[in-house]
Amino acid sequence: MSSLAAPHSDRSTAGWFLHGARTSLSVPGLVLLAGYVGYGGLLQAVGFPFFAGLVSTLLIWALPAQLILIGGLATGSGLVATALAVTLSSLRLLPMVVSIAPYLRGTRRNTAVELLCAHFVAMTVWVEGQRLLPKTPVEGRVPFVLGLGTALIGISLIGTGGGFIMAGELPKHLAIGLLLLTPLSFSILMVRGASGITDWVALALGFFTTPFVAGLSGGMDLMLSGLGGGTLAYIVGRMARRRR
Repeated sequence: MSSLAAPHSDRSTAGWFLHGARTSLSVPGLVLLAGYVGYGGLLQAVGFPFFAGLVSTLLIWALPAQLILIGGLATGSGLVATALAVTLSSLRLLPMVVSIAPYLRGTRRNTAVELLCAHFVAMTVWVEGQRLLPKTPVEGRVPFVLGLGTALIGISLIGTGGGFIMAGELPKHLAIGLLLLTPLSFSILMVRGASGITDWVALALGFFTTPFVAGLSGGMDLMLSGLGGGTLAYIVGRMARRRR
């Protein structure tokens, strides 16, 4: 798509923001919309309040953590235990934030804006950011991420509300299938963006270790397979570079 092409360096701050917003209108954005339609349908199925569901998307904006929240509340788990599980699940996003953060440090630092950008860093922003931010001039990176993140959260809110309203017409199995589209899409995008031995080893280790950690509570399955596999891939990649 033309909106995903390498941006021009003569854009204004508003232009970079709008460019980021237009970038959200892509395949990852559509997959995110479908996933949140499924999430909205599940909210209605378990009797979760409509506006509380929208707030969960706005403040958490991470489907695995949101599903842990809804599952914990629906089964009567304690609030402290549920909050801890959501926190542990969201920790998997920390390495993504750390990898994107260096691109958002311009000549004029603004901690509040950088924290807002960090809130936007979930899988979609991370994948698109890794691909597009290196091509973007320093002065355009922060407004680009703000535009991309704002638009994607807007898409997610529309999906959540639409899925909740359409829940009577949306079969439960279809809602679950829509949720599955998100990890499948991100897997394809990461394979497409893999460029070196470290990337390929990380993907392979994550794929093969997932069955052994699946089912662990609190998002620890993603932490172990992702962080552990990524660390081992980094070591393998560094050793390979030393041998050259």
